[in-house]
Amino acid sequence: MQFDTINQENIAILMEIFYEKIRKDENLGPIFNEAIGTSNEQWKEHKAKIGNFWAGMLLGEGDYNGQPLKKHLDLPPFPQEFFEIWLKLFEESLDKIYNEEMKNVILQRAKMIASHFQNMLYQHKTPH
Repeated sequence: MQFDTINQENIAILMEIFYEKIRKDENLGPIFNEAIGTSNEQWKEHKAKIGNFWAGMLLGEGDYNGQPLKKHLDLPPFPQEFFEIWLKLFEESLDKIYNEEMKNVILQRAKMIASHFQNMLYQHKTPH
């Protein structure tokens, strides 16, 4: 599959591929399972919610209204290097379904978000 457009259907496929990798990852799996839960139902909800987030970011569609930064700030501390793992798995997932141009559009946005989150989590963290 090499999609040359981005739409809600292929964002949903991306979520399936990406979160399958996340759940199996030795570093990220435990963090995500702790935050989301371990049931397929909980993961299905999460994938739908994050798919909605990406539809909003990339297409201006969807009804995502969460607070992604707050969710990450509320997590127990984890090493900053985990963002690199997240991005690597995200890029591998993009490679599977998008052509180079679409992959780069999404990846650039993902890197921007990851960079922003890292700044907020590691540079500006205030003691509680």
